[in-house]
Amino acid sequence: MASSRKSKSSLKAALPAAKRIGLALSGGLDSVVLLDTVCKALKANANDPTELWVFHIHHGLQKPADQWLEFCEQLSKKYQVHFDFRLLHFADPSQGNIEARARAERYDALTDLCIEHGIEDLLLAHHQNDQAETVLLQLLRGSGVAGLSGMPAHRANVNQGDSITLWRPLINQSREELEAYAKEYKLKWVEDPSNQNTRYRRNAIRKEIIPRLEKIQPGAIGNLARSATLLAQSQVLLDRLAKLDGKDLFQGSQLKLAPLLVLAKTDQAAANNVMRYWLKFNDMAMPSQERLESWWKDLKAVKPDSNLEWRHDEVSIYLWRGVLQIGHCTTGRWVFQNVPLRSKLLGLPADWVNTAQEQGLIEERLRQGAEKIQIKPNTPRKTLKNLFQESDTPPWERQAPLLYIKDQLVAVAGVGVSYPHLVSIGRRVLPVWLEKP
Repeated sequence: MASSRKSKSSLKAALPAAKRIGLALSGGLDSVVLLDTVCKALKANANDPTELWVFHIHHGLQKPADQWLEFCEQLSKKYQVHFDFRLLHFADPSQGNIEARARAERYDALTDLCIEHGIEDLLLAHHQNDQAETVLLQLLRGSGVAGLSGMPAHRANVNQGDSITLWRPLINQSREELEAYAKEYKLKWVEDPSNQNTRYRRNAIRKEIIPRLEKIQPGAIGNLARSATLLAQSQVLLDRLAKLDGKDLFQGSQLKLAPLLVLAKTDQAAANNVMRYWLKFNDMAMPSQERLESWWKDLKAVKPDSNLEWRHDEVSIYLWRGVLQIGHCTTGRWVFQNVPLRSKLLGLPADWVNTAQEQGLIEERLRQGAEKIQIKPNTPRKTLKNLFQESDTPPWERQAPLLYIKDQLVAVAGVGVSYPHLVSIGRRVLPVWLEKP
């Protein structure tokens, strides 16, 4: 068994060089060990002080969740580090895969906390056993190289345009080593009773499968984690090959169909690799083999001037004008931005907008059809249909939100502001549609 000194030295080397770092603390053994070792490593490097923020996500799925929140807050005070938390609410925990839902919302909440506190690096307490469990789960799902690569030691997580790097300093440490460290330093932690419930697949693998594998093959956990590392290296080479094969196929974030079909005719495996890389480039999940084969069947049968739509990973993939592209469903809101008095920019009269706001006469509407707007001087009012056709706006983006003030159409998201309503002097504001991913 490796000593706790090994844990500390390897952890110290794995910490990102940053002035401010976040750390996800559940209160369990893994994250408590991570907090302790990080605080010791930072203390030892006092000449280059780093500010540490501890974040806890309160899922509310277990009765003692309030106690875990209090435990994490008290532990943060003990280590004299900053603390913040988020409370998640699940409308119906019995619906869908609660494990996947909780994991996705936890990452979103942690990323939001990092953005709020100006943090670009977040430490997670995943260790070697977690990696082995992930590889086995992906094997059971029939995953390819990307899935079997497991969890990387670090990766960027993008949210609302902000990139947060997730770090896993303990990924090469076994749970046995963490337990030895915790025992040596007399650390205390909380136990989540749901971790004993083998109804969840990961728990079943942890409690029933991995112990048997270790009996059959001592060191199975480390071997599975090592395989994940080797497969991750293979995935890097596959991505490099996809870039080469797709150099004439990629059009920004889009994928041209005609050359893709030519590639598929001569090398289906290479075409599959290009397709997967394109999905990865657009931050989408990998499709099952059955779904990928279904897509190819559609693509090979479609007529040159026809359109297609697939639903995948909660968004739509469209084939339009011979190009595959992602149609992200976005929500948002209208905001009014002030125009500087000395600016030459046109804007809506601020007093008129403020009065309408006070009277509740500003509203967002969806297209009903036949709406018209003039967005340039010395041009006639045109229907939104004509404006969208002129700008080559894809059909799925034409259901744009409209802004009405006192029953007058004054702005269309992605199109512009009504020119007759604009003024060049006085206090002015411009309506802007802010999208939310």
